[in-house]
Amino acid sequence: MTDIRPGRPPAVAPVPRRAPLPTHHDEPVLDVVVPVFNEEKDLEPNVRRLHTHLRDTFPYPYRITVADNASTDRTPQIAARLAAELPEVTSLRLPEKGRGRALRAAWSGSRAPVLAYLDVDLSTGLTALLPLVAPLISGHSDLAIGTRLAPGARVVRGAKREVISRCYNVLLRCTLSVGFSDAQCGFKAVRREVAERLLPQVRDGEWFFDTELLVLAERAGLRIHEVPVDWVDDPDSSVDIIATALADLRGIARMRRRLSRRRPRPKAMTS
Repeated sequence: MTDIRPGRPPAVAPVPRRAPLPTHHDEPVLDVVVPVFNEEKDLEPNVRRLHTHLRDTFPYPYRITVADNASTDRTPQIAARLAAELPEVTSLRLPEKGRGRALRAAWSGSRAPVLAYLDVDLSTGLTALLPLVAPLISGHSDLAIGTRLAPGARVVRGAKREVISRCYNVLLRCTLSVGFSDAQCGFKAVRREVAERLLPQVRDGEWFFDTELLVLAERAGLRIHEVPVDWVDDPDSSVDIIATALADLRGIARMRRRLSRRRPRPKAMTS
């Protein structure tokens, strides 16, 4: 009988290697989503920086989707202006706040074979973007994540954020027995057919979205590629660390209950 007790991943059949994407594409191969909420200061310079990087280094057609989730400042107007000026940029406006909701909407509406996202502050060095998506384009992996906690990563951030991040990922390993090293780095990519399979199962619409997606992917036996990144903390980040941490703890508890309910019933003993 397969053992799927909480804290131990179930045995799964190996996932067949996916076919590499064709060399020539007219439509975008990569759709990079930038979820934003009240980012009127950083949005324009950082989207332009991302656009320049992709234009100069990415060998396939690409798209940048600015996914605004209920901003109340000038963010929607700036996003619309960028989309009007830059052919590779589109904007999406959502009426409800939540990074997970923004990603779900943007990824669900995209036809690009590789879907990614990164934080608008560009804390993660953009040189890691091609290594992030290359295993998905080649068919080697199903998902890819940036990690600040693996050998080769270079991280600059305060002690408080460092401790919280490391404790969170240790907690994930202890409670859900995950194998990936960094659930929270805002730098991830997924093959579209994998996203279509997983997104209907993801319940969280906020910060726990990433973790839930990765846990479900790992439980399904999907290949998750990790890329060590250079990462510099944004001192002006508006993220409420305590509120986010509490929401993550609730998400872990919910996932543990959800996975435990999948435990098969033992067969009745016969004499």
